[in-house]
Amino acid sequence: MSETILHHKKIIDVVKYRWVWFSLSFLLVVPGIVAMIYSMVTYPTHYPVKVGIDFTGGTISQYSVQKDIPNDEIAVIRTKLEKAGIESPVIQVLKPSSNISGDASGEKIGNLISVRTAFQSNDAKAEQKIATVIKQDYPDAQLVQVSSIGPTLGAELFKNSLIAVALAFLGIVAYLTIRFQLDYAVIALVSLAHDAFFVLGFFSILGLLFDVHIDALFITAVLTVIGFSNHDTIVVFDRIRENCRFFAKKATFGEIVNASVNQTLTRSINTSLTTLITLGALYLFGGETTKEFVLAMIVGIAIGTYSSIFFASTLLDWWRERKDSKKIYNPDKETVNV
Repeated sequence: MSETILHHKKIIDVVKYRWVWFSLSFLLVVPGIVAMIYSMVTYPTHYPVKVGIDFTGGTISQYSVQKDIPNDEIAVIRTKLEKAGIESPVIQVLKPSSNISGDASGEKIGNLISVRTAFQSNDAKAEQKIATVIKQDYPDAQLVQVSSIGPTLGAELFKNSLIAVALAFLGIVAYLTIRFQLDYAVIALVSLAHDAFFVLGFFSILGLLFDVHIDALFITAVLTVIGFSNHDTIVVFDRIRENCRFFAKKATFGEIVNASVNQTLTRSINTSLTTLITLGALYLFGGETTKEFVLAMIVGIAIGTYSSIFFASTLLDWWRERKDSKKIYNPDKETVNV
């Protein structure tokens, strides 16, 4: 029985190449951490990622236009807005889904010009200045939406978001400590931190290169990713624990980890793949306002699947091997701790 389970042909030998997985994780996470540190130094908010008005406070005005807008025209719009007295405007051109219409007549929106400014507190004059500048070059422009949030509420929302993430981590550690052992819980926490830092770093890089901002939905995505990744890790750890009960005296811990990962590999990949297909459809055909949320989910679930299979399991094996190496074998078959 043990020969069949522990020594069958493996799809992949995760333990043998664990330093490859550790190196890959290093290459995936470190650039994002560097980007976050750079962002914290250079951004006025000192946040590791570019945040939207949900967290900083501000006003977003969106105008629909029928023609395509090249990148050089965005710079022209920004310059005109600054000359009109609008301080530090952030201009984005959004391409909404083809099924979105601009008005009651059902006319399709070609593009959305999004203008983000500091909080205006219902400043009608500032909104009029923006509308005047936009309609100079795009006479057919129509105001689609104006959304505002105060800076105090934005800061409070950001603080509450951090508290929510911290409580999620603490709850997971407490659960895993009770369900498994302390080292399982610590390894799972390191794996979750690995996933969270990758997602944050990925969006920090997007913010630096493509001016991508995060909002409250991004925090929802991070919490969802943490839950999904933790669930995947628990499945692998649970199989390791079950196999240890029966084969601890017949195989090394590394062999048990290998067998356990291969036994759960198909399940993990199938679950993640079907989820990613659904999210891919949402990203391609869903609304413009949820693109960053869906992208965070896609990136997070992909890295969470990788970390559960290749990072968390091999890190647990490395820790147990390091722990066992601190023991000296006595010829009288007694184990003495160093």
